[in-house]
Amino acid sequence: MIAILVVLCEVAFWVLLAAGLALRYVARKPRLGAAVLLCEPLLEVVLLVVTVIDLRNGAEPDWKHGLAAVYIGFTVGLGHHTIKWVDAQVAHRWFGGPPPVKPKYGMARAAHEWRTAARWTLAAVVALGLLQAAIWYVGPGDGISSLRGWQQKMGLVIGINLIIAGSYTFFPKQAPKGAVERESADRL
Repeated sequence: MIAILVVLCEVAFWVLLAAGLALRYVARKPRLGAAVLLCEPLLEVVLLVVTVIDLRNGAEPDWKHGLAAVYIGFTVGLGHHTIKWVDAQVAHRWFGGPPPVKPKYGMARAAHEWRTAARWTLAAVVALGLLQAAIWYVGPGDGISSLRGWQQKMGLVIGINLIIAGSYTFFPKQAPKGAVERESADRL
């Protein structure tokens, strides 16, 4: 049941996002669209409550409970940025908004990668906290091994993102010579 609820929460996230953006751009009701988008965190609250109830009713903690914690963590860490990114894409592609800017070279790209790593790290830390809370809630025993496995995976997520961001810092991607000259000509 928990795995199905995680899938339903993911589907509902995208449905709410589409509805919020449709209200904002198509119906020209930006406040109503924002209100719909603000309902999104309720999905995670429902998932958290159902997961806690499931564990309280004696369910053996398994990969599904870990998945629920990870989903909540990733929504906390990445949800807002995902909504902003999709909003910028929709505004640009269909409603004449400015093109989204993503730095490609140098220290600007490194800073972008560190912000991305911070979001992923926040997601993993929230998931780690929820997983640890579930472990404490369930108590010691063999049933917590799957939750510990999810914790190890979250440590790996943090490590990978720090390595990626560090690589852009220590080995910044350089702009091709022609790109720098074109950018200078475009500014004139």
